[in-house]
Amino acid sequence: MTQLGLPDTIQACLFDLDGVVTRTAVVHAAAWKETFDAFLSAYEGERGRPFDEVADYDEYVDGRPRADGVRAFLDSRGIHLPEGGPDDPPDAGTVNGLGNRKNVLLLEKIRTGGVEAYEGTLRYLEAVRAAGLRTAIVSSSANCRDVLRAVGAEHFFDVRIDGVVAAERRLPGKPSPDTFLAAARDLGVEPAGAAVFEDALAGMDAGRAGGFGYVVGVDRTGQGDALYAHGASVVVKDLAELGGKR
Repeated sequence: MTQLGLPDTIQACLFDLDGVVTRTAVVHAAAWKETFDAFLSAYEGERGRPFDEVADYDEYVDGRPRADGVRAFLDSRGIHLPEGGPDDPPDAGTVNGLGNRKNVLLLEKIRTGGVEAYEGTLRYLEAVRAAGLRTAIVSSSANCRDVLRAVGAEHFFDVRIDGVVAAERRLPGKPSPDTFLAAARDLGVEPAGAAVFEDALAGMDAGRAGGFGYVVGVDRTGQGDALYAHGASVVVKDLAELGGKR
């Protein structure tokens, strides 16, 4: 293992955004809850049970593209909506409309509450770059670039594969490995030579399915066992635990 806590064979590091680089996972969860609870208020019984910001968020929406998250969660309640289109207004009764409603709420919460980066991750990124490893940010968020700029972290990454790029290239989102594979390809490395850094179970699944050389699970919410079960090579509470101090 290197001083970065990675196998010697690793040449590139692929980082998720929310929950790994920035403290935005909790903001996403709150926006999803507000969106889904308002929608579910029209239903009774089990189908109308409020959205759980931990269990439902981790299982159905964390790490997934917005429409995929809406679809997965509603399927769990036996609710089915028309797909609609990406440009559906936030009040449309469609999968895309509900996802766009969540995004409006998310941006509002970011504007009012701001965004913070994890200091341990920023220090680790500095060490990774100093060691000569290539880096990519891999996020399902269409707001990825704006969030990175808000925390002054855009310069840490050679490649960005986010919700915008994934749509342009028609890449399926996590738990499919395609976005991570695209990042490795853009960096010029084989999957076996790249490490994935993720906090989402869907991201763990993507790392395992893609045959990546090392998968680091970042446990911000006490789901370490689940991260291991979904394919983590190692689980840490903060990237500072891996080393990389300068």
